[in-house]
Amino acid sequence: MNTLREAVHDYIDMRRSLGFKMNDTRRSLLAFAAFMEQRQAPFITVELALAWARRPVNVQSSHWARRLSHVLLFARHRKAVDPRTEVPPSGLLPFRPKRARPYIYSDEEIRKLLQAALDMPHAYERGALRPRIYHCLFGLLAVSGIRVGEACGLELRDVDLDAAVLTVRGAKFGRDRLVPLHGTTCEVLADYIARRERHWQGRPVSSYLFVSSWGNRIDKGDITRTFHKLSRQIGLRGETDSHGPRLYDMRHRFATTALVNCYRRDQDPDRLLPILSTWLGHVKVQDTQYYLEASPELMREAVRRLESRWEDRP
Repeated sequence: MNTLREAVHDYIDMRRSLGFKMNDTRRSLLAFAAFMEQRQAPFITVELALAWARRPVNVQSSHWARRLSHVLLFARHRKAVDPRTEVPPSGLLPFRPKRARPYIYSDEEIRKLLQAALDMPHAYERGALRPRIYHCLFGLLAVSGIRVGEACGLELRDVDLDAAVLTVRGAKFGRDRLVPLHGTTCEVLADYIARRERHWQGRPVSSYLFVSSWGNRIDKGDITRTFHKLSRQIGLRGETDSHGPRLYDMRHRFATTALVNCYRRDQDPDRLLPILSTWLGHVKVQDTQYYLEASPELMREAVRRLESRWEDRP
């Protein structure tokens, strides 16, 4: 029988082969294996798993629960090989994560954000494309529903303007997917790509669609900082606010708008949800439903449909 450390490596390799990234889990489980080696413990027990999970002090309970969850899943896998393994019961360190309340942007707020991006000043010729980059990037997030990381990973080969399709590669769980584009979106992308070619003509530049002023893949940190600055400029955030609308909320807006339009066209939302889930790159429909929980407009449309059906009854 292999050692616990060897078993951790086998487990990580197996999960990664299924598309899971496992970066945080790998660090946690290797630290847990070292903890078990120090105690010369050949198999997992609930007592040791709990002691390791609660080892850090002055941290939030969510950190303990997350550490234990990594061991729990590994222990379930390990028990099939080593029956001595004790699997920590679910809820041993109860914690319910607090999800950020989604913000649903209005059309006017999106327009202001895009205009503010276009109006960004630049001091040097090398940064002349920057306003167009962020105008196109923020606009694409608003109308496509893709993640920020997915937009950063787009290459020129992933944009098929003739077929009006984006290819999102290596998203969550290593999956690729196709994202259809509206004709107006294709026009903006075509204009941006033409400007990009002129700007970098004769100079080295990466193949990514959105690049920094140095021609490298655009940095997510710079995206966040730019978004926060523009958000304060147009009044989405106060000057001293540390929290507020996020770029990730563009996905909430996209999902909510799609379902609201479905209701208004008297279409069946139950048939749309699996399509929308695939579009957004979700593995489970339940993940898509979370995006739809905080929209008063969506609730009004649902109530309107319910009331109309009651009115039709004899």
